[in-house]
Amino acid sequence: MELAPGNELPAILVGLLKGVVYREQSPALWRDLMNLQGSVRDHFRLLGLEPVVDEAEGYAFLRQLDRDGADQDERLPRLIARRPLSYPVSLLLVLLRKRLAQHDAQGAETRLVLAREQIVDLMRTFLGSGSNEARIEDQIERHIGRVEELGFLRKLSVDEPLYEVRRILRAFVDADWLAELEAVYREHASRTE
Repeated sequence: MELAPGNELPAILVGLLKGVVYREQSPALWRDLMNLQGSVRDHFRLLGLEPVVDEAEGYAFLRQLDRDGADQDERLPRLIARRPLSYPVSLLLVLLRKRLAQHDAQGAETRLVLAREQIVDLMRTFLGSGSNEARIEDQIERHIGRVEELGFLRKLSVDEPLYEVRRILRAFVDADWLAELEAVYREHASRTE
């Protein structure tokens, strides 16, 4: 569907408010976003949001501006909700991010595609083994589903479950996030000793 001239900016704003915009999925919207980045930034700044655009990887999303130093009167309410992640989902994100870094270091294909069994094997090491392997695999399957809902995995095939690790994971699981996560787990471990 082609938009009438002049309707590009509203389409971009709505697209970003709905979620991540990928170059490969919405080429026309991506092209318009590249052409109107300044206007898009100006509009979202009024709402306390910042568009994050990674031209090399081909994705864009919104991030809440950090206003921790602002007075109470100057702070805008959070528009983008923070979602707490369970330990297994956080762990899976970290493991996938590590696997993505290894894949990038090898200089192989740009897309990282993993079979369901490969992801299960990554998680099994950390979740321990129990007497009921089927139950453990069901739990891991739920965690994979949650990571897919969050947009960090994309199912490519139903017959033989293959998942693409979305490169946007690099923007969310960075060194700062890993350091915060490690601090939380160390604090938790010191309380349980």
